[in-house]
Amino acid sequence: MTVLVVGGSGFLGREVARQARAAGEQVAATYLTRPIGVDVTAWYAVDIRDHVQVADLVTATRPKWVINTAYRKADWASTADGAVHVAVAAASVAARLVHVSSDAVFSGAAIRYDESSRPDPTTPYGAAKAAAETAITAISPNAVIARTSLIIGDCDSVHERRVHALAAGQTTDLLFTDDVRCPVHVADLAAALLELAASDHAGIHHLAGTDAVSRHELGTLIARRDGLDAAALLSGRRADANLPGPMDVRLECTITQQRLRTKLRGAREFLSRRIE
Repeated sequence: MTVLVVGGSGFLGREVARQARAAGEQVAATYLTRPIGVDVTAWYAVDIRDHVQVADLVTATRPKWVINTAYRKADWASTADGAVHVAVAAASVAARLVHVSSDAVFSGAAIRYDESSRPDPTTPYGAAKAAAETAITAISPNAVIARTSLIIGDCDSVHERRVHALAAGQTTDLLFTDDVRCPVHVADLAAALLELAASDHAGIHHLAGTDAVSRHELGTLIARRDGLDAAALLSGRRADANLPGPMDVRLECTITQQRLRTKLRGAREFLSRRIE
């Protein structure tokens, strides 16, 4: 049977597809504009905003697992409505659904959030993610909703590319010292998603790293790993910038980690190894 990775051309989706293929699974993956860099069993051009396209694909592939990594931050129709279309289609063929959500569902007022914490988003993206969680819980009570944080790789994430641009003087953005998250490595996250898909667990799970670090500390760790000049990274306070959205959100993952063999490493650990 097939593992369907929705958003398979994205940063996380590619890693999920790669690991599933390495484990011997048949993998179907979707893309919106073009397939990227993973040898899967089949690629499908699908716009998840179109419920007919989603339903037709799931009916044709009849997957055992559907892992939804797709979103577009500025597009409610993709992040919320699209997630609902995927959930409805998965339920129609009794496929196991793992939906990737975000720490953006929280305001940061409580700072620390475990799996029982109720969403209180302050941005349109966070609201879209929270709406998707609510709908999926109603449509498919046995689904896994996996909240995560900043996703880091081996020089290939958007966060790492930004640090390289800053270190090279290509941009003058600030890395905030009071904007805190719990970054996770993409390989750990993908492995945990696949492990949850294979399990009988359901409901909310938190998949984030063990270290709470500021955007500036994260940038410094990336720069040191990659042999860049960390002193070139400009710092500032988000509180002074008057930007919308949460500042300090720390996902507590103790309950989820106790269920997993996959270790969710902290940024200070997975960024300690120099990449040549």
